[in-house]
Amino acid sequence: MKAEYENILQGKQETSLGIFASIMAILEDIESFPDLLEPIYREAAVLDEESLDYLRFALLRLQVYADIHRNENMEEAQNLKYVGQVLEKIIYGSLMLEKEEPQD
Repeated sequence: MKAEYENILQGKQETSLGIFASIMAILEDIESFPDLLEPIYREAAVLDEESLDYLRFALLRLQVYADIHRNENMEEAQNLKYVGQVLEKIIYGSLMLEKEEPQD
């Protein structure tokens, strides 16, 4: 699964961000997530605008992949989506794929 996660994060880009290693550590051991939240946030804080955009789409790819494969392994899909959403929310303040509440 490690190579698959790396491919999801990297997408079609030839380069990888250093922050992906920290995200990979979480994906390989979800129990490490609480301890890695702040370090990942701090890593993201020093990224330039282009890298931040690339990171956001990496997190979106993770969420979309989880949705597509949720019936294959529900627990893994939930973990992937949770990691992607929590990181996106703390780094960017919102979710790009956030569900809209119905208007009354």
